[in-house]
Parts: sequence; structure tokens; C-alpha cells
Amino acid sequence: MRTFRGLALGAAGLAFLVAVLGSWVRINDAGLTCPDWPLCRGSVVPALSGGVVLEWSHRAGVFLEGFLVLGVFVAGWRLRTVIPFLGRGLAVLAGVFAVQVLLGGATVELGNSPISVVLHWAMAMALLATLTVLATLGFTGAVVVRSPQARATGTARAAGALIAAAAAVLVAMCLGAYVSSSHAGLACASFPLCGAEPFGSGDAQIAQMLHRAAALLVIVAALVAALVAATGASRRVRITAYCACALVVLQAALGAANVYAAMPVALRELHAANACLTFIAFVLGATFATLERAPARESVAVRSGRVTRIATSR
Repeated sequence: MRTFRGLALGAAGLAFLVAVLGSWVRINDAGLTCPDWPLCRGSVVPALSGGVVLEWSHRAGVFLEGFLVLGVFVAGWRLRTVIPFLGRGLAVLAGVFAVQVLLGGATVELGNSPISVVLHWAMAMALLATLTVLATLGFTGAVVVRSPQARATGTARAAGALIAAAAAVLVAMCLGAYVSSSHAGLACASFPLCGAEPFGSGDAQIAQMLHRAAALLVIVAALVAALVAATGASRRVRITAYCACALVVLQAALGAANVYAAMPVALRELHAANACLTFIAFVLGATFATLERAPARESVAVRSGRVTRIATSR
């Protein structure tokens, strides 16, 4: 159990760092500094200078992530009959990671086209979400704390609301990736509307305004999730929902600051990193709530990192 927990947590942390580094590669226009794949300029380790450092570091992180994902799968496979949902989670992990690697190569082959970048980013978030769920299962899945019957409905509603909020964040991030990869970040130089054309005109401005509309949807979804969690969910679900809401407020402030400051690189990178953190927070809250409302079939004790079945219940 300890091995699985450590590997899952490490893989989730590295997936976050690799995703953030990937966004930095895009923001700094370094995506094609390695024009071939899987090698970089025909070498395993090219001359590291300029943007090559960012792109090669991103690929090195993915390479290391592959070993951690393999470790998570092997260690988790032996626990799949003990921890609820673990077997399905491992199957999803294998599929998502394989697709993500292929999309990485396709993105290079397609010259970092906006659509390929969006798909690559979406799959990176799917990988991050999967590893976050698996890490959570490693620490709490074997000793699921069930909600009292009186809170069952509230917990189910909180799970749905938090999943919807995570989906809204994913949509907003994908639109943001499209805006960034198509160099439309300053297509609307005013905020929150788009100057003389409030809702934009032309592809670049429309893409920018769609991203802002999605951000507004995230704010609404986050508030709904927090309100639902406050009226029946467990303490850990409530706290996670409140933290996610705080990150959404910070994200909105960073978005506005980026426009007013004409998109400085540091603010753009912070905006991308905070978006990932916001997504993780909603996924974590949704995982907690989903586990708590799942029907209990077997109680499991975890002592000194070892798993022992102790009772069966309904």
C-alpha cells in the first residue's frame, strides 16, 4: 500500500509539473524548437540552448512520467480487489497515458496547430485527473468514510456539482489553449467585453470571448458547487469546494490582469498553473464526495501500510 501511495502521489505531482511546463513551452513559442519526435534535432540529448531547454525538459518529464505510471499500474494491480474502483481507474490510466504520448508526437507533426494543442492539453488534464483520483484512492479509498444516511442526498448533489465545475474548468482551459496557440490573447484589449465590438468580431476575438464566457460559467459552477457542498456534504468536501472557489477567484483576477498588463509571460504562466490547480481541486472534491456516497460492501483497515479486510456490510 505504501508503495502504491508513494508512486501515485509522485506521478500526480509530476503530471502537474509536466502540464505546467507544457504550457510554458507554448507560451514561450518553444513548441517547435524540437521539430522531430521522439528525438530532438536527431539526438536523445540535443544542444540545450534557448527554447530547446523548455521543450526537451518537457519531453524528459514525460519520459520519467512513463516509468511512474508503469509503477502505479503494477503496484495498483495487486490492490485492485481491495480498493474500490481501483481496477477501472488503472485501465483508464493505461489508455489515457498511451493516447497522450501519441498526441504529443502528433502535435509536433502538425506544427503545433491550435486543434492539436487543445487535444493534447485536454488529454494532459485527463491524465492529471486520473492520477489525482488514483492517489486519493490510495490514501482514502480503502478506508472510505461513508456519509450518514441523513447526508446521503447532499453528498450525491455535491458530487454532481463538483464534477460539473471540473468539466467547466476543463472547457475553459481548452478554449484558453486554443486562444494561446492561435496567438489571440490580445485580440480583445479591453475587459470584460471586447471594445467597440462587445462580443467580438473575427475568429480571434470570438475565440477570446468564448474563453471569457467559459470563465464566467466556471465562476457560476464554482459558486453552485460551494453552496451545494455547504448544505449537506462532509467537512473535507466542503473545505475542498471552498478552496476551489478561492482558486477560481484568483484565476479570474489573473485573467483580467493579463489583459490590462498586455500578457506578460510571467502572468500568463501563473494563469496556466493556477488553472491546473483549480481543476485538481474540483476533481479532488468530486472524488471525496463520490467515495462517500458509494454503497459500502466491505470495510477495510489499513495498518502500517498493509491492507486487512475486517467486515462486510451494506
